[in-house]
Amino acid sequence: MSRYAMLLAPSANRVYADQASRMSQAELAAFAPVLSGELDEIGLAVIGGVEYVTFTAALSARDVAYLSNLSSAYALFELLDGDLLRPVTMTALAQYDSDLITIPKYAGKTNEQFTKLVLNLTLLASASAEKMLDGHLTVLDPLCGRGTTLNQALMYGYDAVGVEIDGKDVEAYKLFLQTWLKRKRLKHTAELVPMRRQGRRAARRLEVTMAASKDDHKAGAVQKLTVLEADTTQLDGLIRGNFADVLVTDLPYGVAHGSYDDNGGISRRPLDLLERAVPEWLPLLRPGGAIGLSWNTKVARRELAEDILLAAGLELVEHAPLAHRVDQGIERDVVVARKTS
Repeated sequence: MSRYAMLLAPSANRVYADQASRMSQAELAAFAPVLSGELDEIGLAVIGGVEYVTFTAALSARDVAYLSNLSSAYALFELLDGDLLRPVTMTALAQYDSDLITIPKYAGKTNEQFTKLVLNLTLLASASAEKMLDGHLTVLDPLCGRGTTLNQALMYGYDAVGVEIDGKDVEAYKLFLQTWLKRKRLKHTAELVPMRRQGRRAARRLEVTMAASKDDHKAGAVQKLTVLEADTTQLDGLIRGNFADVLVTDLPYGVAHGSYDDNGGISRRPLDLLERAVPEWLPLLRPGGAIGLSWNTKVARRELAEDILLAAGLELVEHAPLAHRVDQGIERDVVVARKTS
């Protein structure tokens, strides 16, 4: 067993950075099921005036590859003779340049480190956890906005499917992704096409194929991205079932996103949306798939969100507390649940 120290990456969001060490300890513990041995003594240490997340483990090369994807990981060291640091080479999943995630700036964008954290927790809770490093997985975000979760899935080399009710967000995401792919000179196709249900136009669909290199494209090793411009509570007939390994999304914080209510207006109440949407979402998940949700606890109590998931037949997955402040009006939390059959 060796003692390790992980240096956390700085965050552009000061409020999130203040809570990153606590969040990272909870995320680190969630990696335990896929590692070859136990993680012990997870904590914090100040070395040379700098704070590190520390832990004890016997890490294999594959273990290091898993931990290289910790959302806030910047550098990993083995601790020698008390406070001497020996660098450990990290091998994070990164199919594309990080500006795929960091360039987009818009009101309501979720912190990209937090997005990666929720995706990691959900992957690790699913039946696909051991395929995280080398499997061709599919991530679904049924409230995808302008694609932060989708972009993180692409960074990991996965396929991604999103649903977004706001056509302007879908068009903005298409414009960004096409511009980015052209600037990076990556082979791709992108098309926004109408969809029909029972002979009537029901939605638009953005279809993108892309590859991380010319050699990958030539070999047919392409990734597929699909975004439906549709109401996430009315997906029947628009998308095939049993395709997603994980579902990761932000519920409405009470200020953005939503779905049409029974009167034809937009509802932004997260629990109302969750109750209406879960029956539409579950058939899209494969058995053993997992759902990871974040939301504003100031407008929706945690136990009520959990009750909706339990009533749908999902199994809650325990993890260390991740509730944290975003701003004066938002206290964010995370819940993860697994589809058992």
